[in-house]
Amino acid sequence: MIIDKNIDSLLFDMDGTLWNATDSYAAVWNRCFADCGLDIHITGDDLTAYMGKPIEVIVDGITMGRVSADFNRHAFVEALGLAEDDMMPQLGGTLYPGVYEGLKKLSQHYRLFMVSNCGRNGLHNFMQFTGTAHFFSGSISYGENPVPKSGNMQYIIKQYGLNGAIYVGDTQGDCDETHRAGIPFAYARYGFGSCQGYDIAFDNFADFTQYFIELKHEKL
Repeated sequence: MIIDKNIDSLLFDMDGTLWNATDSYAAVWNRCFADCGLDIHITGDDLTAYMGKPIEVIVDGITMGRVSADFNRHAFVEALGLAEDDMMPQLGGTLYPGVYEGLKKLSQHYRLFMVSNCGRNGLHNFMQFTGTAHFFSGSISYGENPVPKSGNMQYIIKQYGLNGAIYVGDTQGDCDETHRAGIPFAYARYGFGSCQGYDIAFDNFADFTQYFIELKHEKL
C-alpha cells in the first residue's frame, strides 16, 4: 500500500508502540496467580512474546502445562481483569522516548485513535496514567469489543468517518490485521515484535512524528 498525503488519522497500538508496561502486567498476573491458588510466577520478559495477542491466547500460552485439567480459563480471565483494574492505574508503564511530545504535535494535524487487544479498561488506564487522553479522538479495545483487531480498526473508521487511516503497531499480527482492515501499516521497529510486509517502518517515535508532520506540510 502507498503512504500518500491523504492520511487523515493515525490509529495506534498501545503495548510496544506507545509504552512498555510488561513488568507491571507481570505483577498483576502474579497477584492473580496467588489469589487463585496457582504456584506460578512470571516476569515481564515472559509476557513480551505475547504482546498484542488476545487475552485468551496469552493465558493459554502462559499456563500451558502448568495448571490442572479443571483450570477455568474464563474465571481466570475475569479475575485478571479485576486485578488489572485495581493495580494498573497505580503501576502504569513507561512511554517510549518522544511519545508524549510526538502525540501532542501529531494531534494538531491528525485525528488520533487507539486500537488494542488489551482489557476493557486498558486504554483508559493508559491515557490517565500518561496524561494523553486529550490527544485522542476515540479508542476501542478487545476487552470492550472482542473481535479481531481488524474488526475494531474498521469500527473506528466507520464510527468516525475516516477516509485515510493508517495503523501503527509493532508485531506481525498487527501488520496482518491492519491489511485485513484494508489500510496501510506503519511498523514500530523499536517495539516487541518483528514484522515483514509492512508499508513503512520507523526506528523511533521521533522519526515517526517528523515523517507525518512533514507529510502533512507537503499536502498544504
